[in-house]
Amino acid sequence: MTPETLFYAVAFPVLGVFLGLTYKGIDRRISARMTSRIGPPIRQPFWDVGKLLLKETVVPENAVKWLFNAMPILAFASSMTLLLYIPFGILKAPLEGYGDLIVILYLLTLQSLAMAVGGFSSGSPFSSVGAQREMVLMMSYEMPLAIVIIGFALLYKSFSLTTIASTPVWTMVSPVAALGVVLLFIALLVVTPAELAKLPFDIAEAETEIAEGMLAEYSGRNLALFYLSDAVRGFAMAAIEAVLFIPFTFSYVFGISLNGAMLYIVESLWFLLKVLIIYIAAVTIVRTSFGRFRIEQASRIFWVHVNLIALLGLALVWLGVR
Repeated sequence: MTPETLFYAVAFPVLGVFLGLTYKGIDRRISARMTSRIGPPIRQPFWDVGKLLLKETVVPENAVKWLFNAMPILAFASSMTLLLYIPFGILKAPLEGYGDLIVILYLLTLQSLAMAVGGFSSGSPFSSVGAQREMVLMMSYEMPLAIVIIGFALLYKSFSLTTIASTPVWTMVSPVAALGVVLLFIALLVVTPAELAKLPFDIAEAETEIAEGMLAEYSGRNLALFYLSDAVRGFAMAAIEAVLFIPFTFSYVFGISLNGAMLYIVESLWFLLKVLIIYIAAVTIVRTSFGRFRIEQASRIFWVHVNLIALLGLALVWLGVR
């Protein structure tokens, strides 16, 4: 492990919290402006977390207390671990290795499972309904997400995200496979708001129907951990898509040769810009433009339409690499 990678392993999880909250603030600000509102300041998520950490943590009388308190920690830990598998700019991921994408899929699922189990353990009917909805939704969107991973495994003969990032996918595919990659990208963009529990797929946390659903009984430190986990996972999801589908470095795009510290700074800022563009496209614009779907509508969208797009993309990728 190089000194740069070691520094990344220590610093990036901390930086990931800052970036996750910052991107969440930018998302809220842009969404407000799209609907002709002023909106909160970008620093508002930081204030929200600080306020939650200062408030009392209340555990419901009928809750399974140890499970209720453990799930926020598990969700936050899984989101922080997820960051260690993502290359940042030209820096390799500290936990790079074989099977990265499989572990990433597991960690993404683990956070949703932690929220669902936390909802069931709270003893609240609102939380139980929200947890049931989350489980149904998970079974719907995990398949197209897995298909995207299989598609890249076919192309690279590897599940390593660092290996994939080192060779841009668009430089190694035939026209047929390139069309398949485009379809996989579209499928993953649709999955993103569902994976992050954002409109129009925030059915498990519908405030107007089930009072925040799985999070209805959470407060104080526990709710702050879920809040941080959501922010970090949002940044991580957009970063994964940037690595998979927009892997080109600043030096490659603009033909500029950089060295030393300037190389790392410029490439890091370029990477953050790509992540921001994907975040706005997949989350901000979508959640501002659509109303909440019903659970059966959301399931139908993923099981029928998104799965068909992803399977067609996978078939084209397979034909292109034969």
